[in-house]
Parts: sequence; C-alpha cells; structure tokens
Amino acid sequence: MKHAFLDHHSRIDSPIHRLDARAKIIVFFAFILVGVSSPPSSFSLFALLAACLVVMTLVARLPLGHMVKKVVIILPFLFFVALSIPFMKREGEGNSFGFWGLSVSRSGLLILWNVLVKASLGVFSTILLYSTTTFPKLVKGMEELRLPRIFTVLFSFMYRYSFILVDEVQRMKRARDSRCFGGAWLWQAKAIGHMVGTLFVRSFHRGERIYLAMLSRGYNGTMHVMTPERFGKEEGIFLLWVPLLLFLRITVG
Repeated sequence: MKHAFLDHHSRIDSPIHRLDARAKIIVFFAFILVGVSSPPSSFSLFALLAACLVVMTLVARLPLGHMVKKVVIILPFLFFVALSIPFMKREGEGNSFGFWGLSVSRSGLLILWNVLVKASLGVFSTILLYSTTTFPKLVKGMEELRLPRIFTVLFSFMYRYSFILVDEVQRMKRARDSRCFGGAWLWQAKAIGHMVGTLFVRSFHRGERIYLAMLSRGYNGTMHVMTPERFGKEEGIFLLWVPLLLFLRITVG
C-alpha cells in the first residue's frame, strides 16, 4: 500500500514548505473566503486569484499539471450537481437560447459559472495547502489556531483510516480476482453487496483495535511533532497576503 497518495509532495524543500503551518492555514483560508464572498461577475478578481495560486504553486516547486489534474477531477461531480442550474431563470427574464424544447437563461449560466469557479479556486487552495504541509504539522497548526478539538480529532482519524480502508479494499479485490470474478456488475451485484458489507465490518473492528492500541500507548487526542514550529519573519511576510486579498476583494471585487 502506498502511504503517500494524498500528500506525497508535502516533503519537498521550498520556501512555502518551510513556513509555519498556521500561517499557511490562515492565508489559504483567506483565499477561499475571498473567492466565495465575491460576486459571480468579478471576472478580474477570479483571474487574479487564480494567477496568485499559480505563482504560489511555482514558488513551492509543485508540478502545475498535477495540481490542475486534481482540480479537474471535481468538475464531473460539480456538473452532475449543477446540471439543472442553467435552466433556472428569474421572474420576467428572457431566455438566452433554447434547444430540444429547453431554455437556458443568462442568470442560470451565471450561477453555474459562480459554482464552478468558486469550487475550483477553493479546491486548488486546499490542495496547495496539504501539498505544502505534512499532515502532522497541518493538524498541529489547526490545534494551535484553536480549532474545535472534535474537528481536528475526526480529521486526523479520517486521514489515517483512509489508508486502512484502501488496504482492505485492495486485499479484498485480490481475493475476488483470484476466484475468477466475472466483473459484470449486473450479474455479480450480490457478491459486490457482500464485499461492501464485509469491508464495513472489517474496517469497524480494525479501527477499534487500532484506537485501543493508541490509547495503550498514551494517546490523549493531540498530535505530537518531532520538531517544534516557529513563527518568524518569513511567516509575517507571508501573512501579508491576507490584507492584499482583502484589498483586492474591496477594490476589484
């Protein structure tokens, strides 16, 4: 099992990777907040936010193509959720164009654009955050920023148990294939249902055993890091992004 399929770029040596996790959490949250709070017609502001994120990606020495591919993964889900939005229109609004008896409104297209661009910018910011911060430091930074403890604990276990879940799925898949599984979902629906149920039971019991093992080793709900974080001049300079983003939101947005 590969244990770094989520944040395998987080250990690259770059100016952004070396920053304190708290500064990066604040700045990237500001990116998300400014993007979400901007009106959908702020095309210039969205372009500036995207350009800033691209510059940060290059400074962090991350492969831009890899980052874009991760963002593109969410687009099919967004289109599926927002499929009906272009056909919505305000009262008294004329139709932009129609086809097959359906009419697409300008306001619906604007709302669809709003959903797509804000989701893409938010996902890009999140990917950039965890691609430049190791997971223990990320959770430790959340704890030092006084985020609710239940949130950090759930986030920590979700990350760790994702590897266990993937490992169980791979082992069950190998066992299935070794028994000459046909692969036709329609005819093998019962077998797939049994696999899903078995996966849930196995994951639940294994998670309980791991949690008890952690308690026996002194786990108290907090993350421990080997090297303490520092908040210095570089972090202060990096935090200047926050007033700059607010200025862009007020003037350009």
